[in-house]
Amino acid sequence: MAEPTRAVPSWFVRKDIDGFFGLAIDNIVQILLIVGLCQGVLEFEAELIYGRILPGVALSLILGNVYYSWLAYRQGQREQRDDLTALPYGINTVSLFAYVFLVMLPVKLDAQASGMTSPQAAEMAWQAGLVACLGSGLIELAGAWVGNRLRQVAPRAAMLSTLGGIALTFIAIGFLLRTFANPVVGLVPLGVILLTYFGQVDFGLPGGLLSVLLGVGLSWLTGLVQWDAALFDQAIQPLGVYIPKLWIGAIWAQGGVLSKYFSIILPMGLFNLVGSLQNLESAEAAGDRYPTAPCLAANGMGTLVAAVCGSCFPTTIYIGHPGWKDMGARVGYSWLNGLVMGILCLSGTLGVITYWVPIDAGMAIVLWIGIVIVAQSFTATPKAHAPAVVVGLMPGIAAWGALVAKNSMRAVGVGTPEQPFQPDVLVANFKLSDTFIEGAFALEQGVILLAMILAAITVYIIEQRFGLAALWALGAAILAWVGLIHSFAWTPTDTVVNLGWGTGTDWAVSYTLLAVLFLFAAWLHKRNKHNQEM
Repeated sequence: MAEPTRAVPSWFVRKDIDGFFGLAIDNIVQILLIVGLCQGVLEFEAELIYGRILPGVALSLILGNVYYSWLAYRQGQREQRDDLTALPYGINTVSLFAYVFLVMLPVKLDAQASGMTSPQAAEMAWQAGLVACLGSGLIELAGAWVGNRLRQVAPRAAMLSTLGGIALTFIAIGFLLRTFANPVVGLVPLGVILLTYFGQVDFGLPGGLLSVLLGVGLSWLTGLVQWDAALFDQAIQPLGVYIPKLWIGAIWAQGGVLSKYFSIILPMGLFNLVGSLQNLESAEAAGDRYPTAPCLAANGMGTLVAAVCGSCFPTTIYIGHPGWKDMGARVGYSWLNGLVMGILCLSGTLGVITYWVPIDAGMAIVLWIGIVIVAQSFTATPKAHAPAVVVGLMPGIAAWGALVAKNSMRAVGVGTPEQPFQPDVLVANFKLSDTFIEGAFALEQGVILLAMILAAITVYIIEQRFGLAALWALGAAILAWVGLIHSFAWTPTDTVVNLGWGTGTDWAVSYTLLAVLFLFAAWLHKRNKHNQEM
């Protein structure tokens, strides 16, 4: 590593432009995803998206980017260096998908099944998202003081494979299907992303920017997107100035979500926390050492600001600091990103961008993010723990399969308020094709927490630390007993978590027996080892 220069840092250098495009394209794609998922999946009205959610997104992005820019500048002054690169910061992609599909969508479907209108159900889903985001922020903030200790509790394979399961299914596969549904539009931008970030090909433009430009051009040339005066008028309607507001009352109205979806919120907060710690390590390996507690606290504060100001989506320190550093970005790319994202979100301009830039134009970047997260779950863990990573991926795959199965049934009119699910008939019909769908529904509940537990148990089995495997199994038994994992209940339109004392008795008993087996294995292993030493 080259000797750091002794100089005065600058608030902006020319290479910050390259770094800005890389980070801004990533952030814009995340925001386009928020708009697309909120409109398409959750059926939120424009006022809810542009008047409440995006102003909260704006404040969270401004706060974090300005802080990490200031931190890099001040640290550069103290160390007399002008080569410090600010920590990249933005919306947490995995949390975005997890909260939309595992929290907000179930709340909306349940509300509609109880007789609420679509706007009323959307309001309740938004409030649930705020609570989930608030819970994540509180965990991140608390982790500023206990973060390093938390990393010692769960093996890295358990943490990363759980993220990998969500990334593989809810992020990567979903966009892979969309890519091959529109291959002329999707494959070339994906090729640019793979060549840029995996093949190290320099196209003369940031790979993300070039990919999006090609995606936009191909979308319009192929007719995937066509000029529509009515849709354009609808896109420019949100233009204006939006002043962020506090939505504490909305959070209070759905406080029960925190306990009902605790099995989703807790792991997501912990993953965000551990991921930020790992990204701080990555920055230090690249030569930029930042203080842990203030960085994690700022990350948590950004998410809390998002929640109380209307956004359902946590923020995080991004992966890829060494990439931005190698690009030559320093301090300016970060604060410039916060400024531009703030203007876009607070002015309603995203409506126009959404019209001209379809999700298909930027999905290659998100697909790449999913690939990187899954690959990291293997490459950043010991080689011997690879089986544990595979085990950690499985619950996420099962949860995605359960979602696809329920969406398929709704597509043919089953699982709607007019024609509700008939559990006995449904389960029996699935078994005719040797598909035990109730197992998928059981794996779906508390999927993130469950994946971490199963992967951790596998790690300790591989390491022959059977006593620790038993402790994790006992923890799973407790969580299953109270319904935080596995236990589910049928509603007319969905399967939902079934919290309550003893609701998961069968699974709790099973995990308890598993713990007994591990303790016996620990005794047996100790005895055999003792005999070999004699």
